[in-house]
Amino acid sequence: MNQQPFLGIRIGFAITGSFCTLSKVVPQIAKLREGGAIVTPIISFAVRDYNTRFGESRFWREQISRAAATIEIIDTIAAAEPIGPQALLDIMVIAPCSGNSLAKLAAGIVDTPVLMAAKAHLRNNRPLIVAVSSNDALSANFSNIGTLLNRKQLYFVPFTQDDAETKPNSLIADWQLLIPTIAAALKGHQLQPIFCQQPD
Repeated sequence: MNQQPFLGIRIGFAITGSFCTLSKVVPQIAKLREGGAIVTPIISFAVRDYNTRFGESRFWREQISRAAATIEIIDTIAAAEPIGPQALLDIMVIAPCSGNSLAKLAAGIVDTPVLMAAKAHLRNNRPLIVAVSSNDALSANFSNIGTLLNRKQLYFVPFTQDDAETKPNSLIADWQLLIPTIAAALKGHQLQPIFCQQPD
């Protein structure tokens, strides 16, 4: 069995402001790096600037840098733009992808480093993976998920209702399926099923 399935693969790992999921997402960066990937972290303005009850911005920046084994984090629109013309990435992941970023991605709005990185990366017709984490995914954002599912080179990490009783419109990616989704997308396949059973 290949112990480094992503050897030499250049992965852009973009993080948006679904702060409650960062503790589960950041360790995935380290797993990718251990699998041989060259990881370029990209963060939204919210992750760069906001201190929340889930941790201060400086703390998360340090965690991301450590996981990716780099001090270089793309955190401005200008720094993200060269991803396209210089073809810097083989594949890009937005994890977590907040409802706000999901809606803007579907509408073609580019006003954060993550969204610029996504736009720049997609111009090269290379895969972009979305790991949704949104409280309105089954209401205001549901049409945006449908829009993105029909876009070329866009793949979703399979998702589930994380708390159907108290948050019936909320969806969250299954973080254990993030790396398998990347592996499948590199072969041009969407990991199935997209809608997972709700965890116990």
